[in-house]
Amino acid sequence: MATASSTTHNNSTSAADPPTSDLPVRVYADGIYDLFHFGHARSLEQAKKSFPNTYLLVGCCNDEVTHKLKGKTVMTESERYESLRHCKWVDEVIPDAPWVINQEFLDKHKIDYVAHDSLPYADATGAGKDVYEFVKAIGRFKETKRTEGISTSDIIMRIVKDYNQYVMRNLDRGYTRKELGVSYVKEKRLRVNMRLKKLQEKVKEHQEKVGEKIQTVAMHRNEWIENADRWVAGFLEMFEEGCHKMGTAIRDRIQERLRGQRSREFLPNGNNDEGDEEYYYDDDDSYEDEDDEEYYDHEEDYAEKEKK
Repeated sequence: MATASSTTHNNSTSAADPPTSDLPVRVYADGIYDLFHFGHARSLEQAKKSFPNTYLLVGCCNDEVTHKLKGKTVMTESERYESLRHCKWVDEVIPDAPWVINQEFLDKHKIDYVAHDSLPYADATGAGKDVYEFVKAIGRFKETKRTEGISTSDIIMRIVKDYNQYVMRNLDRGYTRKELGVSYVKEKRLRVNMRLKKLQEKVKEHQEKVGEKIQTVAMHRNEWIENADRWVAGFLEMFEEGCHKMGTAIRDRIQERLRGQRSREFLPNGNNDEGDEEYYYDDDDSYEDEDDEEYYDHEEDYAEKEKK
């Protein structure tokens, strides 16, 4: 039995007439379904839509048969069975499916039609040239169309192509070299490459940051050149205004000190204390009052003498 091929949505009719009963038509599709992908799902969709009322049975070969007749799979048989159970087009999964379909198997599961693409798949057991030769001969075969560009082999080839990258990524996630099937020397070499890659990423990131800073400096430089005259004129204007204010304040301070010095020159003994100055003027006022009183006394005596 061959791996289920990836297909498109176009269905082709078989030589057999569709059943006239109101019961669902039981259509069978089989394959390995390793790394279940949308190509598998599309082939099963076509099988499901072969008739207006279809019950789709999907057979999947176990690991023992598959590894013997086809080769090693990525997923285990239980994982492949479970993937099929989660496909919305599948009504029933048949584990341990046979490599070649015979009448006994059709009768056991009451299968009306077998759906697959029409390419002949060589019978690895040596019994025939095509594993679907029997169902094609009895008119119980429904053809589906392949979907180009996607298959299990294509996916595996992508992984093999980028093998070192996948191994490095899983080593970084914590897998051991034994779990990945990698030798000691290869592990060390991959880890060195991993460190170099991280260093390259850091250098690239640093270069990008430096480039951004250089671009920012260049932008500000252009802005400075465009506005240099205006900025210099504004600075000089502010500087001139500040110097003028400072000069005015210094001049006022000098004049104030000069006035204070002159005031002290007129005080006795050069005393410029405010309390002494007030006391001096109080004594002076008293002195003037006494002179006035003495003057007025003499004036009165003189008037009396004149009368006499």
